[in-house]
Amino acid sequence: MATKKAPAKKAPAKTNTIKLDEAAIDKARKSLDDGPVTPSLEGHTEAIIRLLNDSLATELVCVMRYRRHHFTARGLESPAIAAEFMVHANSELGHADRIAERIVQLGGEPDYNPDTLLERSHADYNDSLSLKAMIESNLIAERIAVETYRQMVRLIGDIDPTTKRLIESILADEEEHADELSDWMTRVKA
Repeated sequence: MATKKAPAKKAPAKTNTIKLDEAAIDKARKSLDDGPVTPSLEGHTEAIIRLLNDSLATELVCVMRYRRHHFTARGLESPAIAAEFMVHANSELGHADRIAERIVQLGGEPDYNPDTLLERSHADYNDSLSLKAMIESNLIAERIAVETYRQMVRLIGDIDPTTKRLIESILADEEEHADELSDWMTRVKA
């Protein structure tokens, strides 16, 4: 004798539990003075601006270090490396400009105060005259930048996707710089 199958139970209809925050959207309609800073960034902008200003200081110190190294590099291998120091200096200046622009977009003020640049910078300034020491100090600074930007990407996460994309873009450049400098370290004699 064949057993009858019980009719399959229909799964309950799923309700959409993912909803937009209508109150935040309404507030975005009304707080026009805040530009791109909408309610989802509230409570985070000050910390993000502080991180960005420290990165700005780091980029500016790197610009100065690379430029000094460009102009003071000496030795047989120095012309090509000095030229690359200037390429890196200009790249770091571009990073600084993009960071300053984002700080302003977030309602902050970029901090260019020369009295506190080194205090806020993650990287050091180096005035060595040895080509090998120049490359080493720049490699250390690039590795610090890579680590700092990786941490910033994790810290910012999904809180501020625009800043996260900016930092990821700069991070890719810094990784490329570190790779080049690492290659130079093996080619240049002390």
